[in-house]
Amino acid sequence: MKVQFDYSKTYIRLAMVLLVGFSTLCVSGQDLESPQAAIPKPAKRLIGDYSYSSRTQTPPYTSEQIPYAKLTHIIHFCLGFYSDGSLYIAGGPNGLLEPALIRKAHKNGVKVQIGVCGPFNDFDDNPNGMATLIGNVETFVIEHGYDGVDIDWEYPTMAETNNFYSLMAGLRAALPSPSYLISADVPPWGNGGNGYAIPQVDQFVDYFNIMMYECATTGEPDGQLNSEIFWDWNNPDPWECQPGGAANEAVNIFLQEGVAPSQLNMGTPFYGYLYSYVSELFGECPPADQTKDGACKGISAHNYGTFFKQRINKKGWHTYYDPIALVPYMLRVDGKPGFITYDDEISTYTRVWYSDWQWNLGGVFMWSIDADYDGQTQDLLDQAYLASLPPAN
Repeated sequence: MKVQFDYSKTYIRLAMVLLVGFSTLCVSGQDLESPQAAIPKPAKRLIGDYSYSSRTQTPPYTSEQIPYAKLTHIIHFCLGFYSDGSLYIAGGPNGLLEPALIRKAHKNGVKVQIGVCGPFNDFDDNPNGMATLIGNVETFVIEHGYDGVDIDWEYPTMAETNNFYSLMAGLRAALPSPSYLISADVPPWGNGGNGYAIPQVDQFVDYFNIMMYECATTGEPDGQLNSEIFWDWNNPDPWECQPGGAANEAVNIFLQEGVAPSQLNMGTPFYGYLYSYVSELFGECPPADQTKDGACKGISAHNYGTFFKQRINKKGWHTYYDPIALVPYMLRVDGKPGFITYDDEISTYTRVWYSDWQWNLGGVFMWSIDADYDGQTQDLLDQAYLASLPPAN
């Protein structure tokens, strides 16, 4: 039996599709800063650290690529300063400053904080310089329309405890709550030998960002996992990452210091490391005993979107999962030296869900939002977003 096609209906449907598509393009062209498609907002804080330098990377990542609808906050890195407290705009006005970032974020209900980083220890003997810095930051935030400030001081010593306290207290006085947000980036070991004075400054801080990464660095003699969710007790050199070597331990440290769970954001990395001379998980780095500092050489940092994603069970690499730490790593298929520590979609989802719903933290943040971008998609950000939505059960 012959089937008679109704060509008139077919053409009508095709025309409707083309019309809708053309209308969408016209709307996009008319208002590039209109709110993105309506999707459920994250139930917890989902913060993207966005560096001005990502605009010049390959592929470039700018305010045009940020999926605002999937975020609640953005921390814009970073504003520098000199020892006298005067500001240093990284990359010049055309580098850091990006007015479209704040306009687009605000139209999508996303708050933007300016990250401040620099030689804070320059103020050890110059308290007037810190007072000047606070005043300049206040002016900068108000003038450019930011919603607050994030302090990235790595790391105040115990002798600088009073300075850190004065900085946070001064910023809060200059940028009062609830009109402005103040946050601080802190290492996973909490106070532990450093001068963050967390129990004293939490009255000034809206939230702390736990930098739960960087266990795998060039300063260690063997191949560590970059960011464990649960501490793997099989690690032969735990001193390299302890205390607070995993997300579960870091949370406990801050809670024991009296910080409320809602005041904590867990960090999740969108980058990792390649060890050129390590052949297994926690394996020793052969050149380490041949160097003066005892450090492993041949380590390089890479982004997920442009490096690790292309090697997952490809290009001579095979992915394994640490069944305790719940994070992936890669080894070469041919058995030659090569060890990769990174986070993938599964570990990102797991860390965010565990932080948001098991510990009931205030949220998570990612360093950095551009690092999982491959030119088209952001797999890790998508999983962080999905994990931040309220559990179905």
